[in-house]
Amino acid sequence: MTDFTMEKGADGVAIITWDCPGKSMNVMSIDGLSELDACITDALADEAVKGIVITSGKEGSFAGGMDLNLLAVMKEQAGDDPARGLFEGTMQMHGLLRKIERAGMDAKTNKGGKPIAAALPGTAAGIGLELPLATHRIFVADNPKARIGLPEIMVGIFPGAGGTTRLVRKLGAMGASPFLLEGKMVEPKKAKAAGLIDEVVEDPLAAAKAWVLNATDADILKPWDAKGYKMPGGAPYHPAGFMTFVGANAMVNANSKGAYPAPKALLSAVYEGALVPFDTALKIEARWFTHVLMNPSSGAMIRSLFLNKEALEKGAVRPKDVPDQRVKKLGVLGAGMMGAGIALVSAQAGMEVVLIDRDQAAADKGKAYSEAYLDKGIARKKVTPEKKEAMLNLITATPDLDKLAGCDLIIEAVFEDPGVKAEITQKVEKIIPADCIFASNTSTLPITGLAKAFHKPDNFIGIHFFSPVEKMLLVEIIKGKETGDVAVAKALDYVRQIRKTPIVVNDARFFYCNRCIIPYINEGARMITEGVKPVLIDHAAEQLGFPVGPIQLTDETSIDLGAKIARATKAAMGNAYPESPSDDLIFFMEEQGRLGRKSKAGFFDYDEKGKRTGYWHGLHDRFPLAEQQPDLIEVQERLMFSQVLEAVRALEEGVLEDIREGDVGAILAWGFAPWSGGPFSWLDIIGAEYAAERCDQLEAAYGERFKCPPLLREMAEKGETFYERFSPEAKAA
Repeated sequence: MTDFTMEKGADGVAIITWDCPGKSMNVMSIDGLSELDACITDALADEAVKGIVITSGKEGSFAGGMDLNLLAVMKEQAGDDPARGLFEGTMQMHGLLRKIERAGMDAKTNKGGKPIAAALPGTAAGIGLELPLATHRIFVADNPKARIGLPEIMVGIFPGAGGTTRLVRKLGAMGASPFLLEGKMVEPKKAKAAGLIDEVVEDPLAAAKAWVLNATDADILKPWDAKGYKMPGGAPYHPAGFMTFVGANAMVNANSKGAYPAPKALLSAVYEGALVPFDTALKIEARWFTHVLMNPSSGAMIRSLFLNKEALEKGAVRPKDVPDQRVKKLGVLGAGMMGAGIALVSAQAGMEVVLIDRDQAAADKGKAYSEAYLDKGIARKKVTPEKKEAMLNLITATPDLDKLAGCDLIIEAVFEDPGVKAEITQKVEKIIPADCIFASNTSTLPITGLAKAFHKPDNFIGIHFFSPVEKMLLVEIIKGKETGDVAVAKALDYVRQIRKTPIVVNDARFFYCNRCIIPYINEGARMITEGVKPVLIDHAAEQLGFPVGPIQLTDETSIDLGAKIARATKAAMGNAYPESPSDDLIFFMEEQGRLGRKSKAGFFDYDEKGKRTGYWHGLHDRFPLAEQQPDLIEVQERLMFSQVLEAVRALEEGVLEDIREGDVGAILAWGFAPWSGGPFSWLDIIGAEYAAERCDQLEAAYGERFKCPPLLREMAEKGETFYERFSPEAKAA
């Protein structure tokens, strides 16, 4: 069983086929690299071989990138010097791809090489594109579903197998930047227009063979190996190139706020590499690639945003013995923004949807949300009129509850009031089949309490969407005390159908995500009451890698929502409710009628079009600014610890059952500093000992909310990390 096989044809063309056994898409492994090297060496040495075509045995794809476990193996095999192991392993990849690129040609004359082409049936990502870039011509099937690009930056690294150096020399720094710095993936025709690939054809293998048999020495010589090569758009000290590099640096810092190591390392590799010959540039790329891999941030990002995320999407926490529970007919109760969004993503997945509201006008308004969304897609040429019609036909908007007959899943998305939810639950259960699963899209109300209104609490579950539903990638599934495995499997299979990432948590007030988000928002509010500048609070969060600071986030989610949650929580907890200055601020803003973006007045002032014009200075009449502003790091650590300590408590109390869900959920739900890999990964980076010590300092300065959880204290004393103790591998051992 091998990843690469070679067949030499009578026409003199050697076909190397990449086909990883048992995988739906090819990924590069250590064994794969050795096998490819052996095939290339053999073909170049065989006088009967006139040229080579590298292709894939997978229908619709070439390769999905590197087996990221390969990086871990490189580190391990290097023993006490992992950096050396990573650098040498990376240079071995460079050596192989350079062997393909030079193809046996004479070093002085650049003649005598064998043409090598890539024939891609479809998607090529990461090293799946870096390998073709080392060949002499890239042919791609006319497959509009295929995506071509280098997405490495999205998981905290950058293209390190020559993709960075080759793409910049091929397209120039400006042309390469969307693919390198943004991880942009495009369909084949757009890839050709951008210069990533050479040809889009019906039969890439046939076209590649024909080209190989007719290619000349000039056809296979890369521009950067020819005399007089000049980088498109100019090198760093060229007048035009200089401005490009200055602009790129400014753009990266504006977008990343300096929180992410990979973009800065990528820019350094590009800048330094552009000043030296190609082979030296590859060494520079390998050194910066190693630098990034040695940063704990990259490992944490790869683990959370790739490995853990993928595992959860493939059903890592799904009950094993429950048969397929994919949804055929879905009932959505409530056609407001959440219900309308749920109906949209479900119809997109091909489900029949019954969208219920109090009257026909309200139900139609909910369906109109999908129509408006699809119209925007048509305007952008992403959706056809036929697809629009087919999707809308899947949604039945009605006030008639009898239309719910035959549904196998109900999602309730009505007003966040236990009485209202209980009333609609009892009405609906008389109509739906006995084995139908009933889910509540509540964001705060305990599922066990809501399940009391349902005749079969084992078939009752929470499915918590985030707004806007069509954009947010995470869905939080909540198990009540009596929720059964079938309900859990149903929820997970449904979330997989709509192509979102699920986490499963046990029932508790605010569940997991809101449990951590609320302290983040509250800590920002507390600081305002202490006289800290709102701009300092928000910018401190943004420099940590959060998409928005807590003050802006409050305006976006609406201030009166915060007030409602505070009142409801206080009513439910009674004397146990912890009084907080943050409530005073929220209630004050509510009294002022400043409810956030929706009212064009909140912590920010807004113009008539709803654009922020600056922070509201009237706030300081009630809460004056302190003469002495706190240190940036102090603000950042208050914001970080307010969240991560709740995550630890959630794990400690059994709300979280799988540590992976805690990290992935935090990043996808509220944008928790992606560079960190999530709350638990961040604690592993800084170390439990330091975290416990800092807790004690913060508690002494600001109060009991920063008290070190017993679990964290225990781990500090034992010198443990969260992933050593709680990873699935550790549990299995």
